[in-house]
Amino acid sequence: MSTTKLSSKGQVVLPKAVREACGWQAGLELIVEVTADGVTLRPRKPFALSSHDQVFGRLRHAGPPVSLEEMDAAVARRFAARRGER
Repeated sequence: MSTTKLSSKGQVVLPKAVREACGWQAGLELIVEVTADGVTLRPRKPFALSSHDQVFGRLRHAGPPVSLEEMDAAVARRFAARRGER
């Protein structure tokens, strides 16, 4: 069993043996959960990698195709509306 201290900034250094046993490297994001027994740390799992073919066409457009110019104009109108412009 290893021990560590809580710093004045609320930081905890995980002992090297624990990091090695878990395979954790610097920069790993951890999820911190409060449990009845204390605190549980577990690595945050990133989204699975996907290919263009897996995600292309997921958002359907109902209606006739629109040009890039029409899309740009719609985005510009939306931003203007958010700023209170016409």
